[in-house]
Amino acid sequence: MDAAIRLQGLVKQYDDVTAVAGLDLEVRRGECFGLLGPNGAGKTTTVEIMEGLTAPTAGVVEVLGLRWDKDADQLRARIGVTLQETKLFEKLTVEETLRLFRTFYDRQRARDVETVLREMQLSEKRKSWVQKLSGGQRQRLAVALGVMGDPDILFLDEPTTGLDPQSRRALWDTISALRARGKTVVLTTHYMDEAEFLCDRVAVVDHGKRIALGSPAQLIDDIGGHHLVELSTDLPLPPEAVSDVAGVRSARATGQGAATGLALSIGEPHVALPALFTRLAAHHARPTRLVSRAATLDDVFLSLTGRTLRED
Repeated sequence: MDAAIRLQGLVKQYDDVTAVAGLDLEVRRGECFGLLGPNGAGKTTTVEIMEGLTAPTAGVVEVLGLRWDKDADQLRARIGVTLQETKLFEKLTVEETLRLFRTFYDRQRARDVETVLREMQLSEKRKSWVQKLSGGQRQRLAVALGVMGDPDILFLDEPTTGLDPQSRRALWDTISALRARGKTVVLTTHYMDEAEFLCDRVAVVDHGKRIALGSPAQLIDDIGGHHLVELSTDLPLPPEAVSDVAGVRSARATGQGAATGLALSIGEPHVALPALFTRLAAHHARPTRLVSRAATLDDVFLSLTGRTLRED
């Protein structure tokens, strides 16, 4: 697939802080691409550079085969942006807001207001003032403004932060519909279930560098299994005591002192769990806590860095 965005050796320096440190990245046309990482990892800075809001210190940035230093007007007409927080005219209605923003684009490219209202599930709120909208409705309106110019690429910077679960799922449906229309979507998020549901591929960044890249399923498989077992025993055991159990792909210690336990990556629970109980019995260790669950992208980041994605 052709590259919608290409970053090569991207660097952004702020005085004594390096926000982005030599990042290489390629986003394919027509995919939903997730950029994941903890606060301060460089996600928002990277997206702002892609959007043309921030100039890089060094490196190559190509968007739709164009460059911001040469083709800014063309690029602005072909991208849509939804920031973490959008300031709107509180005393305009939803419909008035959309019609206003439609005038910012070429008539041949600007989308029909009625169609956007319907797609964003805002038809019933068309006559409502912006100040009367709920958080989820305001965010759907922000996305609606981002797609009014029928962009080739839509940037969404943590679009569901602070929304209730129902509003989040409604916005997921909106993003999925855009993806189905062949649009390229670049998404930053702290919600791993969101990335797994929406994204074709994700890049995990930390300290301004890419540390993993692939589909959610590929990254989860790379950490050694699609299931995790969290285990505590009355007699603490080192990881080496169970690392060679059938079906166990990796084992590491967790916690400290009385809270010491084990985290195991396993491929086939029906094979690993019986073998694990047999091994515990051989060590005269009784399980006091055992939780089995599917691995997530948060586990990927924890495996790579020792931190969770939501830790600052």
